[in-house]
Amino acid sequence: MNLAEDERAQQRRDRQAVVSDAKRAHILSAAREVFEERGLDGASIREIAKRAGYTPGAIYSYFDAKEEIYGALLGESLERLNHVVADEVKGLRSVPKRAERAAMAFYDFYASNPRDLDLGFYLFGGMRPHGLTPELNGTLNGRLRDSLAHFEDALRALGATEQVARSEVTAFFAHCVGLLILENTRRIKMFQEDSAILCAAYVSQAVERVRSSSKK
Repeated sequence: MNLAEDERAQQRRDRQAVVSDAKRAHILSAAREVFEERGLDGASIREIAKRAGYTPGAIYSYFDAKEEIYGALLGESLERLNHVVADEVKGLRSVPKRAERAAMAFYDFYASNPRDLDLGFYLFGGMRPHGLTPELNGTLNGRLRDSLAHFEDALRALGATEQVARSEVTAFFAHCVGLLILENTRRIKMFQEDSAILCAAYVSQAVERVRSSSKK
């Protein structure tokens, strides 16, 4: 095979890759609609294929099961979250500011993308325990923890022990998710409060707790 033939072969492979990526993206878009409507338990490969305009066999050429499709969607969401948090703290020298910005970037991402919150906590099918496969669960949970690592690292830099930092991050996570659910369901209005302000106040208090305890 000469150089010209090599170039043409590579161009064909590149075109095939583009088409393959486009089909995969189309499948994921259709699957997201199905998951939003039916939840993980109520969705099926057959329904996803129908929504995408493909045969079930075509779906299986990209994904082995609906859990793998859900995992791909959630994985993309978590990558966006991690990028947002990392960009928010990039270049910040003030450690307290870095802690506050990292935590609030997490809140802001889900406040601005409520369907990603539903996706991440499997809320499409109701609020109850869910999971995918052990391997997917481990990978996705790891990326979720990564998104909180900037906050935890900043707390450690402020003097928190590993245990204290982990406890503060866990408490923030629980507080943040609770506020996001109240915001997304509009239940926060019954208290005449602003979820973002409440979250920011909680984060400031957490940072001050760590700073105060490290001075003792």
